[in-house]
Amino acid sequence: MSRYFSIILFFLLVLTGFIYLLDIFIFSAKRKKINDSLSIVDGVCKKTPLWIEFSIALFPIILIVFLLRSFCLEPFRIPSGSMLPTLRSGDFIFVNKFIYGIKIPIIDYKIVSVFDPSRGDIIVFRDPWLHKLDYIKRVVGVPGDKIDYHNKKLTINDKEIVSLMEASYCDQGTNLLISTYKEFISEKYHYIALQDNVFNLLKPSWYYPYYHNCNYDNNGLTCVVPAGHYFVMGDNRDNSFDSRYWGFVPEENIVGKAFFIWMNFKNITRIGLLK
Repeated sequence: MSRYFSIILFFLLVLTGFIYLLDIFIFSAKRKKINDSLSIVDGVCKKTPLWIEFSIALFPIILIVFLLRSFCLEPFRIPSGSMLPTLRSGDFIFVNKFIYGIKIPIIDYKIVSVFDPSRGDIIVFRDPWLHKLDYIKRVVGVPGDKIDYHNKKLTINDKEIVSLMEASYCDQGTNLLISTYKEFISEKYHYIALQDNVFNLLKPSWYYPYYHNCNYDNNGLTCVVPAGHYFVMGDNRDNSFDSRYWGFVPEENIVGKAFFIWMNFKNITRIGLLK
């Protein structure tokens, strides 16, 4: 959806910019010529039409917004609970679009590389199948990693990831007992949620690209992340539609890194940096 908004914003930028240039080089000169030829008796001077004034006023605003959204920051709203407890539905976040490189707007072609996504990063990306929806998940595997997820235990490159239980609570919506854990990936930690006594059978949604890099069984899956791709998972492990079901995220689909919650209208204490 954000891509459609970028296209609309680009169209408005071109339209208002075109009108602005026409006024500078054609319309303003005609108005000046008419006004210079008027005498006191002739009456009121010719004013700038409202639609031109409106376009001139909007052009710099649209230009600034377009540049910020294209190269620096872009706002997103969290629509679901797949990233609980880290992100909640209704959180408004900022995404750093510069950190992974500079891309040409609209076509998203990278012209300058900066950093690569790291394990533990929370990224926003376009879905790998339709390229229309924006998803947000946590990077678990980078190119070349061996990811193993069996019986709700995550292993990266044959090293089991440490997770320490923090608390348990009963979810009022489902009446299920949910436990939160502190999970350590690449010497950084974040929190995940697991539903006790609930087992999700992992099955691929379709034969996605590099499907042969993964092996599924009754207890989980094992994948080797291909070059130029990433394996992502939601922090709400039992309620997240992610790489376990639809495969890897191509590097070119990544929009940026989520780093700040700037508002949640139901709970303003949510404002702050993300882990």
